[in-house]
Amino acid sequence: MNRTRQVAVLVALLAGTGAVLLMLPLVGMKLTPLRAILDPSGSGTEARIFWMIRVPRVLAGWLAGAALAAAGMAYQALFRNSLATPFTLGVASGAALGAALSIRFGLYLSVAGFSGTPLWAFAGASASILLVYGITRARRGMSTATMLLAGVAVSFFFSSLNLFTQYISDFTHTFRIIRWLMGGVQVAGFRSVLEMAPLVLAGLLITLRLTRELDILATGEEMAAGRGVDVVRTRNMLFFASSLMVGGVVAVCGPIGFVGLMIPHICRLLVGPGHRVLAPASILAGGSFLALCDTFARTIIAPAEIPVGVITALLGGPFFLALLIREGKH
Repeated sequence: MNRTRQVAVLVALLAGTGAVLLMLPLVGMKLTPLRAILDPSGSGTEARIFWMIRVPRVLAGWLAGAALAAAGMAYQALFRNSLATPFTLGVASGAALGAALSIRFGLYLSVAGFSGTPLWAFAGASASILLVYGITRARRGMSTATMLLAGVAVSFFFSSLNLFTQYISDFTHTFRIIRWLMGGVQVAGFRSVLEMAPLVLAGLLITLRLTRELDILATGEEMAAGRGVDVVRTRNMLFFASSLMVGGVVAVCGPIGFVGLMIPHICRLLVGPGHRVLAPASILAGGSFLALCDTFARTIIAPAEIPVGVITALLGGPFFLALLIREGKH
């Protein structure tokens, strides 16, 4: 891939990210936006709407999209499977079970900034991560095939428990569970942003740090080991960084599908398969994509809103089928 083209794409994505973060909070504002921007203290109505609703929502959407895209890219390289997603290893199913139990039984607790449903969703995601790691560790060699199969098995197990929880819930609780499962970025204030920001930023930094190892792992574990890569250590770092990052996002926003599948593939077409450039491109494109989808979801039938997970699924379903057909031809 031409180096000049890669730089041009990254600059364009960076400029697009800046435009998204600056302009999307203004979409739908009926009053003078300049007055709101210049009043961060929030003394006026439009200022409170801008600074306490619009800005946190766009930031949360951008962080979630960036995390999902980076995790999808890492999993696709780790498993050498172009159809891998951030939810392949059961993180979403574990978080969904935690959220369902919280809603059904009214479990409320605050720990390390998380509270209520997000806390239990993150606990479920963490349980899924530890269970997959424990099962994989029980087998000698810590192979990616074992990790993948363990993730699928854990995902089905937690999904079945989630269905059972919905079955024993009343109509109100069932509706709340299903609505949470659709995914959304309905945040007010910066608390939700601050809840997931540490996990997301840490995961992104680790992923960017391991771009060279990702390039070598994509060629095969034997070749990576022969070129001096500590395969087990690198795999564990990527697994925990990506999984905890996704767990933090799902705890706040619910499971938002297909972002981690679509964005890495689109970025590969733009900048090539090298992860040194692909990683920042996926982060920038994923964040901007989800922020745009969320803005579309909240404005298309305003004052009502469509869950952003519905929008990404409508886009991702056809993309997945096209990708599946393309992979089959190769």
